[in-house]
Amino acid sequence: MIANPLYWFAPATALVALGFALYFFRQMKREDEGTDTMKRIALHVRRGAMAYLTQQYKVVVVFFAVIAVVLAFLAFVLQIQNQWVPFAFLTAGFFSGLAGFFGMKTATYAAARTANAASRSLNEGLSVAFRSGAVMGLVVVGLALFDISAWFLILNVFIKDADPIHRILIITTTMLTFGMGASLQALFARVGGGIYTKAADVGADLVGKVEAGIPEDDPRNPATIADNVGDNVGDVAGMGADLYESYCGSILATAALGAAAYGLTGDAAMQFNAVLAPLLVAALGTLLSIVGIFFVRAKPGAGHSQLMGALHRGVNVSSVLIIIGSFFLLRHLAFDNYIGVWGAIVTGLVTGIVIGKSTEYYTSQQFNPTKGIAQQAETGPATVIIAGMGVGFLSTAIPVLAVALGTILAYTFAAGSLGLEHILYGLYGIGIAAVGMLSTLGLTLATDAYGPIADNAGGNAEMSGLGPEVRSRTDALDSLGNTTAATGKGFAIGSAALTGLALLASYIQEIKMSIGRVIERAAGFTFPDGTFFTERADIQAITLVDFMAYFQIHLINPRVLVGIFLGAMMAFVFCGLTMNAVGRAAGRMVDEVRRQFREIDGILEGKNEPDYARCVEISTKGAQREMILPSVAAVLVPVVTGILLGVAGVFGLLAGTLSTGFILAVFMANSGGAWDNAKKYIEEGHFGGKGSAAHKAAIIGDTVGDPFKDTSGPSLNILIKLMSMVSIVMAGVTTAYSLF
Repeated sequence: MIANPLYWFAPATALVALGFALYFFRQMKREDEGTDTMKRIALHVRRGAMAYLTQQYKVVVVFFAVIAVVLAFLAFVLQIQNQWVPFAFLTAGFFSGLAGFFGMKTATYAAARTANAASRSLNEGLSVAFRSGAVMGLVVVGLALFDISAWFLILNVFIKDADPIHRILIITTTMLTFGMGASLQALFARVGGGIYTKAADVGADLVGKVEAGIPEDDPRNPATIADNVGDNVGDVAGMGADLYESYCGSILATAALGAAAYGLTGDAAMQFNAVLAPLLVAALGTLLSIVGIFFVRAKPGAGHSQLMGALHRGVNVSSVLIIIGSFFLLRHLAFDNYIGVWGAIVTGLVTGIVIGKSTEYYTSQQFNPTKGIAQQAETGPATVIIAGMGVGFLSTAIPVLAVALGTILAYTFAAGSLGLEHILYGLYGIGIAAVGMLSTLGLTLATDAYGPIADNAGGNAEMSGLGPEVRSRTDALDSLGNTTAATGKGFAIGSAALTGLALLASYIQEIKMSIGRVIERAAGFTFPDGTFFTERADIQAITLVDFMAYFQIHLINPRVLVGIFLGAMMAFVFCGLTMNAVGRAAGRMVDEVRRQFREIDGILEGKNEPDYARCVEISTKGAQREMILPSVAAVLVPVVTGILLGVAGVFGLLAGTLSTGFILAVFMANSGGAWDNAKKYIEEGHFGGKGSAAHKAAIIGDTVGDPFKDTSGPSLNILIKLMSMVSIVMAGVTTAYSLF
């Protein structure tokens, strides 16, 4: 049934990861939550987060049900879609949502415990926050490996084909399409959570900190509970769903390319090993990420650089072990060019590290770019915004160059040259480089989820009236968390670029399979250049280069050029929709906070408690209402483009979205992170410190940067992959009903 018993390593690793996630969760729950006030505030946040997530999932369920019915119609009535796709689509969305739910639930329990641990020492606060973040990382990789392994097993049992080579092609392209479920759930989680958290954050900052002059997370601020809830639904549940779909997408796209490339050899065993390799590399990375988690610890009295060094130590240990372990794994799988494929994995890992270091340089207050933004605050908010945008624009250079060089190296290592004679092998190398970049996801996502937990811990400490030394420690953890969160976003964006390249090639493979179904139903298929085929086997034998020629996918084809323009436009339109959504929701929040300060006597004197629930409700309703249009646009545009412009137009659309969206996402994430940390640098006592004119100017910059880094920017990498996944799933519609 399963040709290679090494397959069982993946589901076994999934269970180990989920087991350690449960262990870390229980370890966190055994920690003391602190005083009664700390427990009460944590309960407010927990209830608000769960209320939002419940409401969001109600909307998502309806959306998923409608799309599942459409996919079922395409599969069972029109017979232009694989009949497994509707079911796989639903399970992928379910597991993506489940990963976000578990991670967010952990975070809402961990914040008060982190604050209480920080009252004892900085190292104890770091340990509780990081181990709690590790629950998110391990749940994401564990559920992803389990979902992929389960479907691989199911399809191996039920899909029958006399030709074993073609059978693996059917299985891998079928599995590739279920990535649409994970991508769609991720977009809802990221966009909805991002709108929620930034509406609350902007309202809390503009009215509370700037107008009323009260500290961040002050219990007198009506929006502060909504702000803390938003950290969980946006930065934990949203990021978890985001990287879940990146992880699945890279593995599935690489498996499909491996089936196509090594299927040409006629060696079914080698083809199966090529399909298995990305899954096994990911599983190996998961185990070694668990090892790295235990290396993250800091000495008492550690500063920012020592804390960052502790996190880097865990990532570096895991990365080195993965480089060594993957070499022996690939050699055991008996690849003809196992050293080249291993070189592609190493390239992906190094590319991810370079992007992370670049992001850290441009967003951390330890370095000159962010310090320069803070200095510009002395002359007002306008110069802060100009400087932040300048840093954001400059910060795109290193990630783009790293991905460009990484792409060339991965292609060359796997193909043996930069020529097109072994293009499928080269594309397989790019795909497995993306898998390599994400192989440490269990650990890198832990460092990301750590950030909002530390942020909430600081909020709990402030609202509970803990001593200044506790707030100082939680501020140190939060400041570090801002940098790790920015690094995590850079990692997600970089992986989206490599995965997007692999998905472009996978799209062509799915078009091949769709044409095969058309031939079986209609006894023939005519390409745009007039070439006519009557046999499914003849379609599968066409090389990728010839296939591109048959569909006229080149830069002098106006349909390709129009598609590129549409794809580039979609990146900006999507950002416009999400930015305006945050602006409208934040406007309502600002009005509500001002109303409460004006109408509820004694709030600022601490005599009456604000109406926190009203602010939570405003953010919840705003996020639910505003997340629909961007999500619908991301689904419909590839379908309409396929019908109007054909395969060539869709290929251009995906290329345009990938190139523009990648660079725009880096700019937005890094400029937003730099603005945030410039504000924190001033709050540490530089350029006048808290309450100064420079501080108020920096708050304005941070407010502009909030939707940049937490809504629009990180949502773009999901847009890139979602549009690719929709195009792949709807390949049957494009081939059967395209006007060209």
